[in-house]
Amino acid sequence: MTERTDSQEADSYGTGFFSRLKERLHRRLGVGRLDWLAGRRLDDELAEQLEDQLLLADVGVDATQRIIDGLRRRSTKNTEPGSESLRQLLRDILLEILEPRAHPLLIPTAVRPFLILMVGVNGSGKTTTIGKLAKRFSGQGLSVLLAAGDTYRAAAIEQLQAWGERNATPVISQEPGADPAAVIFDAFEAARARGTDVVLADTAGRLQTQAGLMRELEKIVRVAGSLDETAPHEKMLVLDASLGQNALSQAVEFHEAIGLTGIAMTKLDGGARGGILLAIADRLDVPFRFLGIGEHADDMEVFDAEQYVDALLEPHAAVEEGST
Repeated sequence: MTERTDSQEADSYGTGFFSRLKERLHRRLGVGRLDWLAGRRLDDELAEQLEDQLLLADVGVDATQRIIDGLRRRSTKNTEPGSESLRQLLRDILLEILEPRAHPLLIPTAVRPFLILMVGVNGSGKTTTIGKLAKRFSGQGLSVLLAAGDTYRAAAIEQLQAWGERNATPVISQEPGADPAAVIFDAFEAARARGTDVVLADTAGRLQTQAGLMRELEKIVRVAGSLDETAPHEKMLVLDASLGQNALSQAVEFHEAIGLTGIAMTKLDGGARGGILLAIADRLDVPFRFLGIGEHADDMEVFDAEQYVDALLEPHAAVEEGST
């Protein structure tokens, strides 16, 4: 079996995904329509207006300052004022922030089973993301096993079992209230005995401020390491993009607790304004793996920095046609 990347799958339908993403984000960053900048240079007044738009878009104070400072430096070298030149400068700076975080998830052939530990707060879309990933990996020819490590909610176990049935994927579970680390231990051992390629392990939703539950997560990581010193091979945080700056706080706390290796951003189809990815990318050196814009399996795609920035900045055609 050859090593695969999710970017191979993105080529077939990624463009359609990012077109749908653009439809959802075209007004939220607030700078997609830069025609109001036409003929103006980046003076203090204009910089303040852009700063306000970026902050409203959840870009955050630090990342916004970095962007404005970059625009000031570069615009002094740009003798052609206008919306297009400013948009291009802005696009370049956003790409410099996001591109270093754009790393598709690799499932190397030398590591079996490959354990992906999924973490996040309640309501972030964690279990749904697991189901989408199970279908994606199965479509790549990989065998998958699910571990129902969220033992606090019976509904969580049932939801994961429903995804397992939908994707014809086995699920290892225990009774509600069981030790989550024990469930994941059993799942890893079962996957090793069956020759399974990938284990997707669910965990209970927990707030980053809940010290006891964060310690439990650390225990799960230790137990996985006792089975394979390199496990978990991926520690993926699922974030709800509509939470704005609270998503950044979650990412920082989870990273400090267990050392994240990937982030999946969900619910970009809701009230999210999209800029939170820039805030996180500016703060943490953690790869962005996937974006989600809905409940269906094809509503998730590999993160692509260039397409994401274009979805933020390029005005949607339908909006322009209806504009006055």
